[in-house]
Amino acid sequence: MYTHPQQAAVHDVQKLRREAGKWLKTLRMARNLTQRELAEKVGVEYYTFISQLEVGRGRIPPDRYEMWAQALGMEASEFVKQLMRFYDPETYRILFGKGTEE
Repeated sequence: MYTHPQQAAVHDVQKLRREAGKWLKTLRMARNLTQRELAEKVGVEYYTFISQLEVGRGRIPPDRYEMWAQALGMEASEFVKQLMRFYDPETYRILFGKGTEE
């Protein structure tokens, strides 16, 4: 039976989400943006969504990746590549190799 790859015991999904949140917060702070300012730039109605992501609760919807990349000063492809390390580590490993740290 097929199960969602993030449910595999190999990866601690909550740990990965927390790491993603830390990474996103680092990017936001490097741009000197408040959570409220970032929420406005990415079209989120409530800045608390940013807070939730930064503590590892939830994910950025894929249809918003480009908007987030622009708001955080990154090329979209690089932003998605790095985000994939946290959101889909198996696909990341297959595409970029196991020890790839960029």
